[in-house]
Amino acid sequence: MKKRLHPICAALLVATAASYSTALQKCSFAEEAGKPVALFNGKDLTGWDVIGCEASVEDGAILLQEGNGLIQTKDRYGDFVLQWECKALKPDDWDSGVYFRYDTVPQGRPWPPRYQANLRQGLEGNVHSLDGASSKGLFKSGQWNRFKLTVAGTAAAMEINGKPAWKADGLKKESGYISLQAEIPSGGQFLFRKIFITVQP
Repeated sequence: MKKRLHPICAALLVATAASYSTALQKCSFAEEAGKPVALFNGKDLTGWDVIGCEASVEDGAILLQEGNGLIQTKDRYGDFVLQWECKALKPDDWDSGVYFRYDTVPQGRPWPPRYQANLRQGLEGNVHSLDGASSKGLFKSGQWNRFKLTVAGTAAAMEINGKPAWKADGLKKESGYISLQAEIPSGGQFLFRKIFITVQP
């Protein structure tokens, strides 16, 4: 003869299982938080939207080919550490950028108004809308350059090629997209690779 569980006992078991499942999900999230995750897989543009420009993947790097526009993440991010390597293909007067913490691109414009870590010649890594977010002399012409942008709350900090560039405060948006700026007609083509994000818990 099979014994049946009392209805109250059965309900408690279901509730316990649900709580356990939720706990596992939280543990899984906790394990992912604080670990670098590749935003670019080195093969294609999975996870990105191409807006107003042309881009391709060549030899494990994103090549911004034509147009004025953005290669934008599909997800939004709040506090994070973003690392990437980039290289300007134009011998001088190069220009590009990495945007972060923005919601939309205004109609009729190719890029959002802020925030941009500039990649224009002489302004590499600077964020003009943040007081004190500037440096000089850390970018190497004609070479791959490594950037590390840390964003936490209203504060941000930049490292270029392993050296501290600046620290600043004053960010007003709590989260937003991340994108690579294509400014080919005036700034020339750019390569991006080894793009990693570490989401802060």
